[in-house]
Amino acid sequence: MPAACRCPTPPTSVLLERLTSRERNVLELVALGQSNIEIGQTLHIAPSSVKTHVGHLLTKLGLADRVHLVIFAYENGVIEPHTV
Repeated sequence: MPAACRCPTPPTSVLLERLTSRERNVLELVALGQSNIEIGQTLHIAPSSVKTHVGHLLTKLGLADRVHLVIFAYENGVIEPHTV
């Protein structure tokens, strides 16, 4: 009998459906290790707006911090290993 696969949940998970497209963009960039300032520059928004989006992500996904956002992104196929 084959071993159980711990494959990532498809990116269409129910939790991901709760996110706006901007929140999804921010999640991807957080997962790539960018700071709020870097994310703001990439998306052409203020760092304070990035902070707000990160806060919304944490609340919507029920996560504690940025580290958990990164783990969530990898486990749910938002970003693939070796992308960085």
